[in-house]
Amino acid sequence: MTATGTIILCLGYVLGLFLTKFAWGGYAVLVLGVGLSLSVKRVWRAAPKRWVWLLAGILGLFATFYFQLRMPQPAATEVSHLIPPAEVPKQEWLVTGEMDSVPQLTRSQKAQFWLTVRHVESASGEVQYVDEKAPTGTLYVTVPLLQATGLYPGQLVKVMGGLYLPQPATNPGGFDFQAYLRQEGCFAGMKGQTVEVVDARSRWGWWQIRQAVVRSQIRWLGSPAGALVSSMVLGSRGVDLPFDLKDQFARAGLAHALAASGFQSSLILGVVLSLTRRFSAKVQFLAGIVSLFVFVGLTGVQPAVLRAALMGFGGLVALVMVRKVKPLGGLLVTGVLLLLFNPLWIWNLGFQLSFLATMGLMVTVPPLTKQLDWMPSAIAPLFAVPIAAYLWTLPLQLQAFGVLSPYSVVVNLITTPLISILSIGGMASALAALVWSPAGSAIAWLLKYPTQALMLVVDGFSRLPGNAYAVGTISVFIMIALYSLLGLTWLQPWWRKRWWVALLMAIGLVVIPAWQAKAALFRVTLLAAGQPIMVIQEAGRTTLINTGDVSTAGFAVLPFLQKTGVNEITWAIAADQSLRKPSGWGKIAERLAIKRLYAVNEDAMQGVSMTVKPTLLESGQTASIGSSQFKLHSTEPLIAELRLPTQTWIWLGNLPSEQQGTLLKTHGLPEAHVLWWSGKRLEATILEALHPNVAIATSQIHPQTEAQLRQRGTQVYAIERDGALQWNPDSGFKTSLESQENAPSAL
Repeated sequence: MTATGTIILCLGYVLGLFLTKFAWGGYAVLVLGVGLSLSVKRVWRAAPKRWVWLLAGILGLFATFYFQLRMPQPAATEVSHLIPPAEVPKQEWLVTGEMDSVPQLTRSQKAQFWLTVRHVESASGEVQYVDEKAPTGTLYVTVPLLQATGLYPGQLVKVMGGLYLPQPATNPGGFDFQAYLRQEGCFAGMKGQTVEVVDARSRWGWWQIRQAVVRSQIRWLGSPAGALVSSMVLGSRGVDLPFDLKDQFARAGLAHALAASGFQSSLILGVVLSLTRRFSAKVQFLAGIVSLFVFVGLTGVQPAVLRAALMGFGGLVALVMVRKVKPLGGLLVTGVLLLLFNPLWIWNLGFQLSFLATMGLMVTVPPLTKQLDWMPSAIAPLFAVPIAAYLWTLPLQLQAFGVLSPYSVVVNLITTPLISILSIGGMASALAALVWSPAGSAIAWLLKYPTQALMLVVDGFSRLPGNAYAVGTISVFIMIALYSLLGLTWLQPWWRKRWWVALLMAIGLVVIPAWQAKAALFRVTLLAAGQPIMVIQEAGRTTLINTGDVSTAGFAVLPFLQKTGVNEITWAIAADQSLRKPSGWGKIAERLAIKRLYAVNEDAMQGVSMTVKPTLLESGQTASIGSSQFKLHSTEPLIAELRLPTQTWIWLGNLPSEQQGTLLKTHGLPEAHVLWWSGKRLEATILEALHPNVAIATSQIHPQTEAQLRQRGTQVYAIERDGALQWNPDSGFKTSLESQENAPSAL
């Protein structure tokens, strides 16, 4: 078979995996293959034979079935079947199982590890079984940090806590925790309280070598510098790098520096081949294979790592056989082999970014270097490499995150020498640590000043205004159009000479639809965060009511604003009540400018440092927020009225039962289209006075109140049950998790 035929077969398989998002995807590839087999010879005389196109279509259909076959499914004895429905009172469980990973720090300052279930019983001592067999499966376990001390893979432990079913994304564009665990073959989580070691014997693994390297590098270099060097060698997944430092690297466009991938493997092979250049090709091959094996073992089986290792292996084979390497062909074959090993990786973002960046380096660096021929020959590639990688990964990043890093190319250019020094020095330190730990510490200590210089550069750029500019997520069709322009610029000489035309078209594809959407937008969003949080977006201006605590602001509010293209808060209203933790307004102000801030009372801003001075709203006062108005009726209890262009909303805070009887006498409540409240029991007189068309509860609804509302014909939503709720004048209300009980409102 010709090389062209092999490429077509590989592309057929990959296309079939990409179309698994659609039920008809595999059949579409089959029809395409049949159609091309009948017609392609008419326009391409040198095209491969008909059976190649037909086989490519069959491979595409096979890929969709293979993807479904490899998709993890819960067994009949899966521990997730023990978890009762949400309405049943929660209970405590004792789960005995085997540690499958080293505990790692989470953003909530807890320890997380994977646990293979061996035995389950309720806290009362009653043994629980599924279909008369012992429960099986894997649990995603989080426990207090101190409880994870001294835990290692292979140990038999008993964890006490609550089991839960992972939820899909409850906010628009949010993280789909359920899908993430499903890809790992996990269908349940556990919030552990205590951990008891039943059998302290651990099993040998690469984790022991990894921990020895990390301890050696941190000993003399300190933290976080030592952890940074370790993550650049081993990857951040195996090192507890502070999350604020990770976020700085991400905002500066250097997140790839913390992920073990092709850069590290290329350095390793380059050093190994240089040290063994006096020996035969077979010796070089064996030395290279050993180095790649150690690299994969230390960093873990990750798609980007395996991609780099397989391509390195291909280069070593070409070295022994004295043959030229075809980089693009090698990249395609590597991708297909990895997707045969695990077809689910087709939707792994790290896998996608790794291949796109590598492809960009292969096809764009040479012509870009020629365009930069006015620079010295040694400097031009330094500019071409980060530009090429940035161009080929940017469309996917915009589709996934909606954030543009304008300083990324400059930061990569400045930091490439530092990253190279730290990577080579870190690898030398790791090898020395395996022989004698103090030697590894000494070599790591020599990296002190380059590490500090890198952190200073990253910190400086991460603080610059607009370092992570939110443009909003783009559609899949726009992403495909952007990659089509890149492909034309790569393949067609006419487009290559007029690359600036493609650049202007790409900017237009991103900017014009985003501008048009914002200009015509009016949308109200109630976020699923367990606390009352509202976002009003109107013609490019944004109003934020409440942030919740710091954790909620960081995990729910900021990601939503980022993915919807919000870079500043035009109006902010702080009405957070009964927060046990510090308010998240400071967290919001770190990332987004706030032009005008209102507070319903001083307690809402207590302990929060803000650059903008809040204006205190008094009872009866109205604040204009674009074409809408926010009127504060009362602070204790909190009662507010939100007048939208076509609707009136009433927001009731936590109303104690004893105050509800006198509420109507002291506060004249107008009729409202929408009632927004905590979900607690409300008196029938209040419902009669408001007479809402729609009622929205922040958390669970009191059964009696929900029954009364439904009897009145009111459309009822519970954000905790249905997910985030969005409303706009054209399409009405839509939920993130459509409840079977609710139909879209006509409002």
